[in-house]
Amino acid sequence: MSTPDTLPTLQKWMQQLDAVLQRQEANLAAQTAAYSPAEKARQSAGKTGLEVMTLLLEGHLRPPGISEALDFYLVEVGDGLAVFQGTPDLKHFNPLGTVHGGWYATLLDSALGCSIHTKLPPGKAYTTSQINMNIVRAANAQTGPLRAIGTVVHMGRQVATSEAKLVDSADKLYAHATSTCFVFDAR
Repeated sequence: MSTPDTLPTLQKWMQQLDAVLQRQEANLAAQTAAYSPAEKARQSAGKTGLEVMTLLLEGHLRPPGISEALDFYLVEVGDGLAVFQGTPDLKHFNPLGTVHGGWYATLLDSALGCSIHTKLPPGKAYTTSQINMNIVRAANAQTGPLRAIGTVVHMGRQVATSEAKLVDSADKLYAHATSTCFVFDAR
């Protein structure tokens, strides 16, 4: 929910999301190869995790379907950083009339995992082995956009950990999470 104090941040967030979506649409439209997991693997081969995440952000790789299904989008990446933005909608609600915990978890898990992805050297992959989440505030139709901001806490050869928070444009906390991921050779 926006207030006069949060309006500049909210406007910045929406402008950033619009720019990302326009860039992705333009770059994806220019691609001639049909999407397939094999094509995505070919385009990612030999690249660092940060390079792959940047290609996703710029629209040179197709985003995963979960992003479209749950209406959240990668809006920023950096070394050990991944930021996703989503706006709760009625289709994300539970029977009580608030956002389902699975929406929170998926948004946070994306930020947690992708922050680790940005630290991977070429030829490495990861998978989530554990996620812990705490919802501290209910989101509803008036909440407005939320951002999941994920950062790496530890990046080892076999195990990586990350943390993320889900906040609104006033930096009000809705949920926070931690994750442990296994790191392994990509196949």
